[in-house]
Amino acid sequence: MDRIQALRLFTRVVELGSFSRAASELGIGQPATTKQVARMEKELDARLLHRSTHGVTPTEVGSAYYEKCKLIVSLDEEARSVAKLMQSQVQGVLRISASIAFGRRVLAPMVLDFMRTHPRLQIDLSFNDGYVNLVEQGVDIAIRMGRLNDSSLGATYLGISPWIAVAAPGYLQKQGMPEQPGDLSAHDALVYSTAHGDSVWRFSGPEKKSLAVPVNERLRSNNLSVLMSAARDGFGVAVLPHYVASDGLRTGQIVPILPEWRLPGQEVHAVYPSPHMIPAKVGELVAWLKGRFTENWWQ
Repeated sequence: MDRIQALRLFTRVVELGSFSRAASELGIGQPATTKQVARMEKELDARLLHRSTHGVTPTEVGSAYYEKCKLIVSLDEEARSVAKLMQSQVQGVLRISASIAFGRRVLAPMVLDFMRTHPRLQIDLSFNDGYVNLVEQGVDIAIRMGRLNDSSLGATYLGISPWIAVAAPGYLQKQGMPEQPGDLSAHDALVYSTAHGDSVWRFSGPEKKSLAVPVNERLRSNNLSVLMSAARDGFGVAVLPHYVASDGLRTGQIVPILPEWRLPGQEVHAVYPSPHMIPAKVGELVAWLKGRFTENWWQ
């Protein structure tokens, strides 16, 4: 029996004046109750209770000990109530992490909508392209792209982030429109250094045909916004997540190439410190996000 439970048992024995009634209330056997109190008396080297055929009453030491035990038990119950309340209600601080491009373009607008319906929630939203250790850095939810490694973290699949090959109209007028993935070897490539095999781009096309195409790097960067700017300014062909390219496609600053060929998409997951005992604020946001990663969410 843990310490707090033992103190709770002792206080109920005093308050009810009976070992058997306290044992019944707490769902334990009377012999175990008697032994526990005797163990406390031995530990304290003091008699806490007078035993008689009419019941039990506290000694002078027992009365003083009871008052302190009652305070400890009350504080423990108060602490439990606060913890349960915070666990069950959408309130407090919610710390969220995502990559810079995804966070700014996709996650931030979603989180702002979420905030409107949860006025008691405070959001701490941080963007970082490096690896974030959720436990060490106190993050409640991180959005991660790509396949997840096995771990003790909790995770919910949100959807797929498609990628697209694009270039500026001016660049294509000078260099020509690629007709097949193999044509890219004659073009300047703007390479994202953390995905899609770096300078080898993989396509799947008609009749489930797959091609791995080595490309000539004109620019390499780990920042998607830099690659988007370079593509828009006519420096070459870029492979980008659709959510990064969508604004440029709408305005015509860039256009899609090789429309019959597809690039591998990235899985999108919400990741949290543990799959067990998930706080309400975390579960609520995960459910909210899952409902927004519908078909063509990137647009």
